[in-house]
Amino acid sequence: MGMVCFAAFGRVDCMTRITVSLTRRELELLVALSSDQLFRREFIDPKMPGYKGDSGEISLGKVLLTRLRNTLDPAAAQKARLTGRAGGNGRT
Repeated sequence: MGMVCFAAFGRVDCMTRITVSLTRRELELLVALSSDQLFRREFIDPKMPGYKGDSGEISLGKVLLTRLRNTLDPAAAQKARLTGRAGGNGRT
């Protein structure tokens, strides 16, 4: 484990980096479940009474989901970089 810091939204965040080993099938499932959860948090939860959201968490989730998808399909990630488009299937 090690520390990693990044600047986002006008602040610097530092986190502990954790390495996990997954099979392709496990990563595919994690991406699908994460995408569903992110969709729920972004579009469904805000309609619930008393909801208190964290837009920074949603943004970080989108970045993380893109990284996970790019891990599954490096060719799509390369194409996205060349065309200037974000990776993913357009869902989140």
